[in-house]
Amino acid sequence: MDRARREQLVKRLRELQTNTTDVEASAVVSVDGLIIASSLPGGVEEDRVSAMSAAMLSLGERIAGELGRGGLDEVYIHGSSGYVLLTGAGTEAVLTVLAREQARLGLILLEMRRAAEDIGKVVG
Repeated sequence: MDRARREQLVKRLRELQTNTTDVEASAVVSVDGLIIASSLPGGVEEDRVSAMSAAMLSLGERIAGELGRGGLDEVYIHGSSGYVLLTGAGTEAVLTVLAREQARLGLILLEMRRAAEDIGKVVG
């Protein structure tokens, strides 16, 4: 991916974080588990986040299909310190968001859908 498109994605990730103050970090990851763009805090390993994000989305798609739940919209993980939210962004990418424990999930999911649509147009 060229530099201009990568910068466009990073800008969109930062907008997501600005629009939704409960979002602490975000990343765009290829379905193969490679980092495309990120706005992650220091100390977070991009490679690890990207590999786990792609694996979780793939597993979520399989579970939804196998259990007759239709197409996958999003995956969310609730831990004691907050949330990890994932959704597809086009056919080739995953949007991963880290949110605070007290996050308003409805607002975050709405903003994620908007961002994923924009990201999908850039990534393909």
